[in-house]
This record gives sequence, C-alpha cells and structure tokens, in this order.
Amino acid sequence: MKFKRTGILGGLFSALMLSTLAAGAQEPSGEPIKVGILHSLSGTMAISETTLKDVMEMLIADQNEKGGLLGRPLEAVVVDPASDWPRFAEQARQLLAEDEVDAVFGAWTSVSRKSVLPVFEELNGILFYPVQYEGEESSRNIFYTGAAPNQQAIPAVNYLAEEEGIERWVLAGTDYVYPRTTNRILETYLKDELGVAQEDILINYTPFGHSDWQSIVSEIKSFGSAGKRTAVVSTVNGDANVPFYRELANQGVSAEDIPVVAFSVGEEELAGIDTGPLVGHLAAWNYFMSVDTDENLDFIDKWHAFIGSEERVTNDPMEAHYIGFNMWVKAVEKAGTTDTDAVIDAMIGVAVPNLSGGYSAMMPNHHITKPVLIGEIQDDGQFETVWQTPGTVVAQEWSPYLEGSRDLIADWRAPLSCGNFNVRTGSCGGQGAEAAAPAN
Repeated sequence: MKFKRTGILGGLFSALMLSTLAAGAQEPSGEPIKVGILHSLSGTMAISETTLKDVMEMLIADQNEKGGLLGRPLEAVVVDPASDWPRFAEQARQLLAEDEVDAVFGAWTSVSRKSVLPVFEELNGILFYPVQYEGEESSRNIFYTGAAPNQQAIPAVNYLAEEEGIERWVLAGTDYVYPRTTNRILETYLKDELGVAQEDILINYTPFGHSDWQSIVSEIKSFGSAGKRTAVVSTVNGDANVPFYRELANQGVSAEDIPVVAFSVGEEELAGIDTGPLVGHLAAWNYFMSVDTDENLDFIDKWHAFIGSEERVTNDPMEAHYIGFNMWVKAVEKAGTTDTDAVIDAMIGVAVPNLSGGYSAMMPNHHITKPVLIGEIQDDGQFETVWQTPGTVVAQEWSPYLEGSRDLIADWRAPLSCGNFNVRTGSCGGQGAEAAAPAN
C-alpha cells in the first residue's frame, strides 16, 4: 500500500515502548483513569463508528506506553449504543454514573449527540464529539472537534460554484437534524449570497439505511437536464451511501455530468464500494488519509501496527479523535487533575498538532480551528486534494444565515460563560442552546 513506510509494522508498538522507556517514561500505576467510548458497533451507523472505537483504543494504549496520565494508567470503557438514539442516552448515563469515567469520546449523528447532551449537562461530564455537524449548539460539557458548517459545507459550495460553475443544486440528505439544519443554512446561503433562484434548488431526504435509490437518482438526472450545470451536495449518512453511489453508477451519473460532494463519505465508507465509476466525485473534510505530512504518515504506521492490517484506512473523524484526545491529555496535565470543572476550564486555548502539518486550537466556543480540504475520489478509494484553505478556519457555532442565530455567540470563559450570548440584547440564553430543528 502506498502509505507503507516500514516492512516491520507488527513490531512498531514494541519498538515505540522500548524507545519511550529508554527516554525515562515511568510505568503507570495506581487507580486507572477511565475513558468512555460511546460509538455504535452494530446497526446502520456501525460502518462509520466502529473504526472510531478502534482508534480510541489505539490512542489510549499509546498514552499508556508513554507513562499514562498523571502517572496513572488509562482504561477504556467501551459500550455499544447500537445506532439506537435513546440507547445513546442510557449508555452515556451508565458511563458517567456507574462506570465513573472521566471523559467520553463518542457519538456520530447529531441526533445521538442531542440525545446525550442533557445527560452530560445533568451529570457534569465531558464529551468529545468528533464529527462534522450543523452547528447551532454550544454546551459547556461538549467539545466539538468535528467541523461546523463554515468549516465544511459552505467552503464546499463555494468551491463548486467558483471552480465547477455549478448553477443548480440538489441538497440530498438523511432525514434527521444534521442534514435538515445544514440544508437550511445552505439554502439561505445559496439564495442570499450566490443569487441562486428557488427553482434551481432541489431538496430531498431519505430515512436511515435507505436502499432503494432508483427513483431519487432518476429525479436528480432529470433536474440536471435543464441546461444548467448541476451538483449534488450530499449529507446522506451511514450505510445508505453504499446503494446511493451504486445507483449513481448504474444510471451513468458521472462526476463530469453531475458531481457529488459528500460531507459524510470518507475512506472508511469507500472501502465497501467499487470506486471505479465514482472517480472524480468529491468530498469535503478537514483531513484525508492521503495528506502527505510526517505527522500523518507516522499516524498511519501506528494505526496499521495497532490494528494488524495495512489495508485499514484512516479518515477525518479519526483525526478529530486524535486531536481531541491529545487536547484532553494536555488539559488534564495543565489542570493537574481529571476534575471535570478544572479540565473544562483548562481546555480553552490548548493547541496540539493536527495531521495536516499544522496546529488546531480549542477556542472559547468549545470548537477547534481546522483546515478545509476538498478531495476527488480516486480509483484506489483514496482522495486527491484539489483545494484547501491556506490555514485553519475558526468555527462559527451559530450560523449568520439562520434567523435567530446570527446575533448569538458562545464564549465559555468567565465572566461570560455562555453558549448562546445574544450580542444585540446583551443576555445569555442559558447553559447550552440548540436551534429549532426537527428532533429526528
């Protein structure tokens, strides 16, 4: 595989341990610091979430080889919410109240995050959420390490309009809060900022696990035959992507005809698809496995050694967990304790290397700075970066393109300590806040 840098990957972790011990690291001892892993290992989202459980176990094992945290070993506590949104809340409560974990890394869909948010606020826990989402939220107890819309969706639309000359837009998504809110933002942006007429925007939603795409793809083809260059902006999530892309190929929809830019399709999802007919379609992320930096190549080597296979890919949410975990470690060391309140305060301003060769920082709104990359699907299931921002982008947790949000900011530093401060009225709306979006 082209990412291979050593022929002895099976011995990499042993070598790392020996070099770490040689550098003076002490064997961790005492009561373990428990880290919760809240990712679906079964159900429709397992295709995306299982690998995030795996990478968290790798990061925890690696930290233990470095001497643990505060001299104590880290212990992973893994649960399987099974792509069931109420079960996410139940298992979040179990992790915090029964297992007494000090931090949780998990959730993928926005509905799973919204299911657990009140649990983390009630029990004063810490959640690191690693996936791109719709924004419209900032909680004291959540650190958002995935992209906000201005770190993914809006740059992708700008790229399509400016570089591909797109004039008609299909906004296709899974029927839940992330696609619906993201598409509300994009519809307003397309009309108000890019001057797109309403008749040049087609919006479509399908349920989780949707498999019969024949009529929808036919509708997309028909919509794209009006003489204006057309693109699909896809917020389709989970295993529904496999039949969606297969049907595009079956009906001869190529990237030259109607390019698709996806926000939830990465290397892990492409591993289960014949990518030949999809070459040239796009994805917008903040990381690709093909990024050529020493940091990324080292990460890939470590991943292959840990997982025992050079065929396993890396992806954007894995990098988000890499960043979030290292930020948590640094904040705990800075605070000198795993106490929730102390760690939350210590998190703001923490900066750690990302895998693109720069640094990501935790901002006062509990979101991180990220570069934005647009990549083309290659026939080997990887992405070739065709565009990227010159540096990192600061997240907008509240969208300027939604009524009721444009006057809001989040700043969790004292004395403001508010996730939805209204700069017009000078008032705080409460502990956290959400947009008025469908809770499905």
